[in-house]
Formats: sequence, C-alpha cells, structure tokens
Amino acid sequence: MIIDDPRVAATALLDGALVVLPTETVYGLAGRADDAEAIARIYAVKGRPSQHPVIVHVADADAALDTTGPNAWVSSVPDYARDLASGVWPGPLTLVLARSPRAGDDITGGQDTVALRVPAHPIARSVIGAMDDLDPAGAPHGVAAPSANVFGHVSPTTLAHALDDLSARLTADDVAMDGGPCTIGVESTIVDCTGPQPRVLRPGGISTAQIELITGLATLEPGTSGIRVPGALSTHYAPAATVTLVHDEASLLADIEAAIADGHDPQCIGVIGRVGVTTPAGVELLLVVANDEDYARGLYDALRRADTLGITLIVAILPGPDAHGIAEAIADRLHRAAT
Repeated sequence: MIIDDPRVAATALLDGALVVLPTETVYGLAGRADDAEAIARIYAVKGRPSQHPVIVHVADADAALDTTGPNAWVSSVPDYARDLASGVWPGPLTLVLARSPRAGDDITGGQDTVALRVPAHPIARSVIGAMDDLDPAGAPHGVAAPSANVFGHVSPTTLAHALDDLSARLTADDVAMDGGPCTIGVESTIVDCTGPQPRVLRPGGISTAQIELITGLATLEPGTSGIRVPGALSTHYAPAATVTLVHDEASLLADIEAAIADGHDPQCIGVIGRVGVTTPAGVELLLVVANDEDYARGLYDALRRADTLGITLIVAILPGPDAHGIAEAIADRLHRAAT
C-alpha cells in the first residue's frame, strides 16, 4: 500500500512491518533496526546474505553519535567523525563506528562496528522522527534501510523501480512512500572511522576531497580495513545485459561496430555517454548527460531501462581517468556492474 503520512509509516515500522522509503541516494527497504524479526524479513525479501551488514538511519546527528545514553547505537566516536557528521549530515555519508550493545549482530554482520547515517530526504527524516515522537522511550530509533531491490540488482531511484523488484515479496502490512526520483542517485559514501584517520570503504555522494577538507586528515586506502560494508562486492548493481566500459567516444564506436560485425542486433545495444555522442543507426541511447551530477542521477534508471527494453549489450563511457567528486562513485558502480 502506498501512503503519504509519515506517522502511518512510523507506526508500521514500530509494529514490525517494512517500509519502502525514499532517501536522497536510493530508495531503501526500511525496518526497525532493533527488531530482529524485521531485520530477518529485510534479508529474506532482498535475498541478501546474512553476513552482509546494513546501514542504520537515524533522524538526528547528536542522537546518532551519543555514546552514553541507554539507547546509544555506538560506543565511541573520534573527533574527526564528529567533524564529518557536523559538516555533512544530514546527507549522503555513512560513518562506520564502534558498536554499542544495542547494535546487534543481525545489522552489523557480526562485526564490532555499526554503520550510521542521517539521511537528508525530508520523508525519511520525518518517518524516523515520528518513530521517536510515537515511542520516546526507544529514541533515538534507527531504521535499517538497504536498497529496496533484489540483492545484487540495480539499485532503485524511483518508487516504481523498487516495486518492480519487491512488490510480490511484500505483505499487506508493509507500506511504501513515494518521494519522487532520488536527487543524488548513487549510494552514500561509507567511511571507516574506527582508526586514527578516515578510510573510504565505498565512494558515494561525498568525495574523498571533501572528507579530507572537513577533517584535515589524509584518507587511507580501503584495502586493508577488513570491515565488510554494503555495496562492496566485486559484482553488484548489475543489469541483465553485458556492460562494457570505454574511456572515449572513439572506443565506444569501435566496440559497437565490432559487436554489430559479430552479429549483434543494433536494437539490442544501449549506450551511456555524454552530450554529442553519436552511434550507428538503431542503437538505443539509454543516457546522455552533460555533467557528472546528471550521470549519477540517471545511471541506475538507464541500467534498469536496458533490462526493460531487452538490451543485451551496454557500452558506457566512464568518467575521466582523474575522476573526482561524484564521478568516483559513478566509476565504482559501473566497474561493479561490468564485472
């Protein structure tokens, strides 16, 4: 059932139901983060491996980073993590911190850390805030909200995307909210804040340069962390089509012409590129963009549309070799889709 009242959604979450919830990054499949049965249903509905942790979304930064209250989610927070929260939250940044007893193994993947975020989308914040209002004894409430799609598939940036994947798997008690297309379009940046310096574990809506500017610290490479986080598997965000990545229009045309010469139907080839890109007749232009922000907002919709159209080969032009900002996340998602 699609609803528009945050308090109805909050009541559903408090009662153990799931909510398809818009955020500024992607749509999430939300469940109460301290309700083991709700979390188990999220994993079952998505087909998500049980050791794969989820991000806990909280309405307020101060509450999210509290370490002393009876309902705290974390046990310690370094100063640079507080700087990041102050500089970015609410927004597309997830902080990985030492967990408290409240953060159970079912949301942490059995690790000693928990991933927290304060979303910027007004609907998401209203719903979580309404949970705190309706049940102040449990505040600050958190909702686990991994992307509202079948595990490994392309993330949803509209309610229609989410329901295409999950409507048959939800129950009559579950509800959905329509917040329109997501304004960022790729998932949050995940930063490990358990060491003396920040470590970017997944690129997203906040760039490495922004993190270093806010903290005054150099970021560490992700490879030696050992912390498991969402969206970091080598194959992820994948459409049914084969995805081929190129660096320029000349390479794109060469790959398309080679595919056609090998017998590929041009109408089953899709292209993701920049404004001005040219293609052979019959080839589908899935996404043509003028800047990286539009690329991020349109990427997942283009990959999903390829499946709808029966596209079997996608040729995508990557952001430049010195990609920074949101382009870091675009390149990351494309490489995982192409693996």
